[in-house]
Amino acid sequence: MSQASTTTDHQTIREWAESRNGKPARVKGSSPGGILRIDFGEPEESLEEISWDEFFQIFEDRKLAFLYQERTDSGDTSRFNKLVDRQ
Repeated sequence: MSQASTTTDHQTIREWAESRNGKPARVKGSSPGGILRIDFGEPEESLEEISWDEFFQIFEDRKLAFLYQERTDSGDTSRFNKLVDRQ
């Protein structure tokens, strides 16, 4: 199984997402600040695009970390990611 990494570095997160055509987003109608996501390709109806500045403000306020995978088991570029508590 391919390994996942965790980071809180904003530049690493942004570069990882943008290299996969990902954009910062939040779930529409979610609590103040919203539930963060990375939206890939065609925008999902349930998500609204936000700026990287807003994304990282919420990211820091909630003390999140970014769990991500570079490659799948077969060696393809992976889009696996999850926002988790920094604990």
